[in-house]
Order: sequence, then structure tokens, then C-alpha cells
Amino acid sequence: MGGSTTGDAGSTIPLTAVATVLLDAHGTVVRWSAAAAALLGRTADEVCGRRFRVLQDAPGEDELPATGTCRLRHRTGGRVDVTLRTVPQEPSTDVLVLLAPLSATADGDAHVAHTFPAVTSAQRRARRERDLLHAAATRIGGSLDAARTSQDLVNVLVPALGDLASVDLADGVLEGIEPPMIAGAGDLHLRRTAAAAAGGIWPAHLTQPGQLIPPALSTSEPRDVENGRAVVFSAKKVAALFDTPEQHRLAIPERGHSALWVPLLARGLILGTVSVWRTDQLDAFDDRDADLLTEIATRAALSIDNGRRYTREHRSVLALQQRLLPEPTTDAPAAETHGLYLPTRSGAGISGDWYDVIPLPSLRVALVVGDVAGHGLYATATMGRLRTAVRTLADLELDPTELLTHLDDLVQQFGKEADPAGPFVATCLYAVYDPVTRRCSLASAGHPPPVVTRPDGSTEPIEVTPGPPLGVGGMPFETTAVDLAPDSVLTLYTDGLIERHDSDGEGGLRWLMDTLAGSCRPGRPLDDAGQALLADLDGAPPRDDIAVLLARTRSVAAEHMASWEFPAEPSVVSTARRVAAEQLATWGLEDMVFTTELIISELVTNAVRYAGGPVGLRLIRENALICEVTDPSNTQPRLRRARWSDEGGRGLFLIAQLSRRWGSRYGRHGKTIWTEQSLAPAEFDLMTLL
Repeated sequence: MGGSTTGDAGSTIPLTAVATVLLDAHGTVVRWSAAAAALLGRTADEVCGRRFRVLQDAPGEDELPATGTCRLRHRTGGRVDVTLRTVPQEPSTDVLVLLAPLSATADGDAHVAHTFPAVTSAQRRARRERDLLHAAATRIGGSLDAARTSQDLVNVLVPALGDLASVDLADGVLEGIEPPMIAGAGDLHLRRTAAAAAGGIWPAHLTQPGQLIPPALSTSEPRDVENGRAVVFSAKKVAALFDTPEQHRLAIPERGHSALWVPLLARGLILGTVSVWRTDQLDAFDDRDADLLTEIATRAALSIDNGRRYTREHRSVLALQQRLLPEPTTDAPAAETHGLYLPTRSGAGISGDWYDVIPLPSLRVALVVGDVAGHGLYATATMGRLRTAVRTLADLELDPTELLTHLDDLVQQFGKEADPAGPFVATCLYAVYDPVTRRCSLASAGHPPPVVTRPDGSTEPIEVTPGPPLGVGGMPFETTAVDLAPDSVLTLYTDGLIERHDSDGEGGLRWLMDTLAGSCRPGRPLDDAGQALLADLDGAPPRDDIAVLLARTRSVAAEHMASWEFPAEPSVVSTARRVAAEQLATWGLEDMVFTTELIISELVTNAVRYAGGPVGLRLIRENALICEVTDPSNTQPRLRRARWSDEGGRGLFLIAQLSRRWGSRYGRHGKTIWTEQSLAPAEFDLMTLL
């Protein structure tokens, strides 16, 4: 385009096309077109980020007029006379400035070298709709929280489409409950979930977020909404939907003259409605507005339903996991325990962390903590299978190494069933504490080491040689044994606890030891220590699931135990009966002497006859009377029912009838057969046992 303008300094400035400049709410240049660069000789890098007023020859206020003329500074020092027009960029606060240079004639008069293109109301509306759709696409759907998505929706609609907007969801959607299908849905029992007002404050007389929406009368318009169609209302039509003035006040804002209701439909479900009111905006809603809001609401409804489905699955998995976990607090002769489980709220979903406390014979207790790789319902279900397997194997009284070996084979089988092409992996720590010997034996399958806090407050991790995670196979596990004084606190945990503080876990482990040193003092409840471990979360969910098991150890008092060792000679059977009877009399258990003598006679006789010596006998009196006979044989005793003509085979059957339960376990040097009797034994008829 020809022509030029002459500045005061005599420089020649080429005339260009209409220049465009985008300013933010503070008058700062955000975008600088090529035409503007040619007009003033300044590049975008030189201008963007600076106030537009510094480019004016006579800087005025930051707020520019809608139309007018001004003089700008050229980079060479010359002045450029321009006519300008400002165009607000709704719904944002940015302003588009259109600049057209003026040309000087021979008589000195200035004339507009370019004319601005006229912006019609249809173009402004199209631009507004385009901007609204863009805002909806970028600002809605970034969360799996249905309430948060609802609030994002109304924030986008106000003030771009109306002065007031609200989302009312069917009662139960926020809890993951599936609403009725649209056909014959009837009263949806809507609850206000989100609201936004152009003035920033939602009117106090309207239904507030969290409150139920008054049921409307059954007319054609509400039925249209229930059947999935958008409806435009006048204030008079809305008033006709309710019976009382109180309901009118709850539903209709002051100066509200036009309303637009659109259902939130997703996957054949009507989740609720979104409504928009115009109070200060004069134009009434029309079918084009209804189509625009329907398009936005359809996208938002999918995000809301995704949040509902996520909430449903999350709650189902959490309920399943909580049912699979044991009671958080147990109190046994071996240890007092307190367990904690804190699920994550991340998009990954709940994982397979678990802990367990398993009572074992002879007052011992097994402490377990594990973590299944993966998230969601599958990981939780697998966790339940593993927990059941651990309890079954623990009932066989296997040592930690042997138990993890069997568990590793089982997890490999799980992996083949789930995905033959890929391994299934889990970690586990299994510990057995014996309050009689005060010794804890433990083994790890790729799990973080436990931490022990001793009664004097000193805290240290137990040096466990970890084996591979369960499901990997190929490497053996190793048992570590440590002695624990009474009132020591053993802390087992999953990696989610320490990885909150340091990516490599070392910093998290130091934090864990420091926290336990200050919170696991003798006499302080374990619940306080558990709360101290979670105190720094401030109510925020962790990035990964956290499972923690705290166990305060106990010991059996010396006066509650008695032990003897005998050679493998037939005469020791009577000696064993005698010393046991004397010990029971000392404990005040004379009523149990007869049955205990029968049990000891059978067990010691079998040990002398079939296993050889030495034969050990130990009695333990706690919440039950426990009798243990140890011999060097590894032969498994088996219970069988003798026929009436058999001369033998009734020994173990007799023991099973006289005791509450019995069993055997193996050690490094033989086996131990144990029986457990209630301290208040029931009466029995000896002849029925024979």
C-alpha cells in the first residue's frame, strides 16, 4: 500500500496495513504484530512486556479511548500520527488495539490512510462463542473430582455466557452412585454442587452449594430437561414450576429475566443439570445459546462421570482393602500392635499395600507387611490372595526363609495366571517374635528394612539381607535373628512412608528414625507414634499408599516358665510327670495336674521310644498352659484313629482330646511338639476317650 508519513525529525515512515497490538489489563503489550513493527520500527522483542504508554509521544493514562487519535514515537525519534480503536477481548481482560497511520497533505491536514474494518454484532458473538468453547476445552476436565469439575464449568460460564451459573448433580453422584437412566428418570433429587456469580458472591437467598433443590412441578419444560433437552426459560416460567413464594426465592435471582437449563448427560445417564441466569446482561437466551451450552455441558458431563466412576472404583477398592486388613490394634502376650493404612488419592489409584498380625503357637506372633506392584482392584485382590497365603503358610510354623520361598513360588504362579508374558511382582517382610526367648527372626523379599526403637530411645534399622521381590525367583532368602528387649518397638512399613521425604529413601529413613525416637517412649501409646508418622501430611493424601505396623514387644516372666532336659530312658517319663505336677502346684493349677500328666506321659514316651535324647520339657503359664516336648528327630507326628482291637495309636488322639489345640514345628536340631490347654479346663470322661 503506497504513501508515507513524515515525522517531526524529518524521517520518512512507510505506510503499512492496519497494525494490531494486544494489551493486558495493566496496559502491558502482550502481542506485537508485524504491521506494528513496520509502523514504529520496533520489534516484538523490544516492545512486549512494556507498557503501551511509553510508546506515546505524550504519555497519558493507561486506559485508552474506544476510538481516537494519538501520536506515537518511532524508533528513529520521529513521530507517527495514528488513529486507534480498542476492542475488549471477552471473556478475558485483554484489549486489542487497532492502529492506522494518518497521512499529511499539501495543506497540512491529516487524513486517515486506512480505514478499520467494521466489526458486526454477529462477528462479536461468534468470537465470544469461540473464546468460550476454547476456555471450556482448556479449563474443564483436568480433575477426577466431580465437584471440582462442576466448579470449573460454572467458572467458565460466568460472565461469558451469563451473570449466574450453577450445577446441580443427582444425589449420590459425588459418592460414585450411578443415577437413573434418562428414560423415566423422574425426580432426580438434585443437590447444588457448584455456583458462580459475576459479582463474585453467590446470592444468599438462592439455594446454596450442598443444599437440595426443591422439586419442581411436573410440566413440559422440566420433563424436557429430564429427557435430555435444553430449555430456555423466562422468569415467569420458572416461577410457574414451584408452589410457594419461598421456593420462588430459592430458585429465581433478583433481576433474573432469562434462564437456560441444560441436562448433564453422559453414557445414557442424566447426572444433573447446569443452569445459567442473566440479570444484568440484557439479551435473553435463544436457541443458539442453548446449543452452545449443550455442547459445553456434554463435554463437562463426561468429565463429571469419569470422576463419578473413579470415585466408585476408589471407594470399592478401599472398602475391599479395609475388609482384608486386620483390626488396627491387637493385644497379645507377645506384643501390642497398632496398624495404619493410608490410601493415596492420586490418579493411579489404591495399590496393594497390607500388614498383618498372625498369632502363632507357644505365644509367638508373626508380623507381616507387603506391597503388591500396581494399582486398582486387581492389585487389591491379589493382596488379599497373598495375605491368605501367608496366613496359611504361617499356620504350618515355617521359618521366615522357608515361608518366603513358598510364597515366591505362589506369586510366580499368580503372574502366569494374570499375564504369561510378564512377571507379577510384590515385596514382603515376614518376622516372627518369640516372647519366651525374646528373639525376632525375619526375612525380606525386596522390602525396606524394619526399624527398632529400644526402650532407651535409640533407634536403628535392622540389617536384613534382602532377597529378590516375590515373583522374580532365582535367588535364596536369608533369615536374620535379633534379640529384642521388652518394650522395644518394631516398625514395619511400606516404601510410601519414607519416599514422601526423599526420592532415594535414605532421607526418608533418617526422618523415620528421628520421628520414632521421639514418639516411641515406653508407656506412650502406639497410636500416638502412628499419628506422629502422619502428622506432616496436613490432611493431604500421600503420593503412594502407606501401610505401617508398630509392635511393642513383651516377654514371658521367668516365674511363668519352667524347663527340664532328660536322657532318652524309659524311667524319665515318671520323673517328667512328677516335676510337672510340682510346678503346676506351685502355680496353683492343681486341677490341671491329671490331664497334664497324661499329655506329658504320652509325649515324653514317644520321644524316648522313637526319637532318642536328649528330651526337653517346658511348661509356660500365660493366658493358657503350654506344654512343649523337644526331641532330635525330624519325623512328623501324625494323628490317626485307632480301631478297637489295636494295641497302640491312641496317644496323639488322646492328646488332641485333652488339649485345646496341638501341633509341631521344626528347628535346626529336631522338632518340638506343643499342646495348649485352657486354664479352666472342661470336665471329661476318660473312658469315652479310650
